[in-house]
Amino acid sequence: MSEESAESGDGGSLYVLTAVLLTPAQFPSVLGDDYPEACALLGVRPVAVGYGLVLGQDEEGARWTVVVDDVSLVATAIASWDCGMEYDLSPDERSIVLSLAGWPLELAVAAPDLPDPHDPEQGADGTGRVPLTPPSAEVWGPAQRRMGADQIAQQWIEWRERFGAGGDAPVAHPSLERVLAEVRGYLDSPPPPGRVRSAFAGEESRTLRADGPGWSLVARTDDVAFVLLDEEPSGVIPVPRDAGLPGLLAGLDRVAVRPS
Repeated sequence: MSEESAESGDGGSLYVLTAVLLTPAQFPSVLGDDYPEACALLGVRPVAVGYGLVLGQDEEGARWTVVVDDVSLVATAIASWDCGMEYDLSPDERSIVLSLAGWPLELAVAAPDLPDPHDPEQGADGTGRVPLTPPSAEVWGPAQRRMGADQIAQQWIEWRERFGAGGDAPVAHPSLERVLAEVRGYLDSPPPPGRVRSAFAGEESRTLRADGPGWSLVARTDDVAFVLLDEEPSGVIPVPRDAGLPGLLAGLDRVAVRPS
């Protein structure tokens, strides 16, 4: 965490707690099914290079999300923190694109010696909008569905073992063929940036994420896939690695965006 490294919406100092990337290849999936949708929710243009989101508190403890265009700086900070190293994330004021009240993500940390985290009043950031808030854990919807897919991607081995042989067995579901047909459509008509993403998973494997209207798919290119639906609260549908899946996943990997 770094102190006084940016400005909150009211011009005061910001005590930085964490940061995330907002790029076509890496963005908080709670914000949307693709990169342009995530940018629209925050009110910024979907530029190709992307942004960094800096989350922190002002001197009164209020939550703020600062959007900066210095992506390299934010990426360096995240990489350093992931390695257990200290890094003072101090964006230049000229790199600040927008300051938004609230946080779009749930954080379990708070700045020391400040009041408990709380949202500023509506309109405190000058936009007139209500503060950003993390999605509720009490309901199921698009954000929760995408978060569920994130969890499977991050804990692939655990989820794969949970389904065991069932991950290879045919599963009848009334919406599965529709979803797979929409996924195949991405091979002929590439979707908006970020709707299909590919990340390193192993020496000869990639983790794939694809999202669409009401569904999310997460897969390993050398394994099975799982589908989550808005219409199936907390449900996970395994897609067996039959004759058609390897080719579909290979095609998705070709049209996917990748971290630079």
